[in-house]
Amino acid sequence: MERKELIKLFDNKDMGKIMFDEPMKNHTSFKIGGTADVMIIPSSEDELVSAVKLCRENDVEYYIMGNGTNLLVKDGGMRGAVIKINEGLNKVDVDGNKVYCQAGALITGVSRVALIHSLTGFEFANGIPGTIGGAVTMNAGAYGGEVKDVITRVKAIDRDNNIVEYTNSEMNFRYRGSRVVDEGLIVLSMEMELKLGNYDEIDSIMKDLTLKRTSKQPLELPSAGSTFKRPEGYFAGKLIDDAGLRGLRYRGAQISEKHCGFVVNVDNATCEEVIHLISVVQKTVRDKFGVELEMEIKLIGED
Repeated sequence: MERKELIKLFDNKDMGKIMFDEPMKNHTSFKIGGTADVMIIPSSEDELVSAVKLCRENDVEYYIMGNGTNLLVKDGGMRGAVIKINEGLNKVDVDGNKVYCQAGALITGVSRVALIHSLTGFEFANGIPGTIGGAVTMNAGAYGGEVKDVITRVKAIDRDNNIVEYTNSEMNFRYRGSRVVDEGLIVLSMEMELKLGNYDEIDSIMKDLTLKRTSKQPLELPSAGSTFKRPEGYFAGKLIDDAGLRGLRYRGAQISEKHCGFVVNVDNATCEEVIHLISVVQKTVRDKFGVELEMEIKLIGED
């Protein structure tokens, strides 16, 4: 659909904040990416459903994103509409040992709410970037825990615009995947069940994990988190380090000096520069060790 038609279709619609020609670099942790034709930030579930239905009914290409912490957006930007689920849909409620979270709630924020209520079982999530919607979609995990360990119910929009609910066993959770990925669902919210614990013990665990993250990961520089999936039997960062690539730089993109599993944006990097550096790393590791490194970050958009 032409830009003029898109503006006419979305302008003055009651679906939250609507922006045209919005730079995607302002909405990703990598600080990289061209413009989105239309960006919609709904402030309620009804607005989100309306935005999705409008796109589907008018054959407008759309992309659902959370806080943009696992995205690498191409320099040509995004055609159609980008629907961003974050601050407008970030409600968190606690009832006993059950925690209800809307999809736009930040994962770390939810872990802090659990701490305030002395609920244990979600400590591993403290410091994981991104939103609950993304965590459910990719079965986010760290330090021996995954969201599948605590989720009891997920509410989502299906491909026919119906609101559906699934129990944990129906979600097909696996390493970095779920039913959301399989069926193109859009997460609205999730419920998890934790256990009552000791506030000081929970706080101590969370502080320890925070220290591990800040001491080992280049959180001071823009990135999209771990660039590569962990290859079976290996660690991506160690392979890259052993290949002599620590600190390797291509223009504005660099292999982190602090953690070789991260590509970081050190000087206004473009997507093209990041992709070039990633390809060099993949080829070098393949040639030296016979191991294929698969990207964990999601590449979207147009060249």
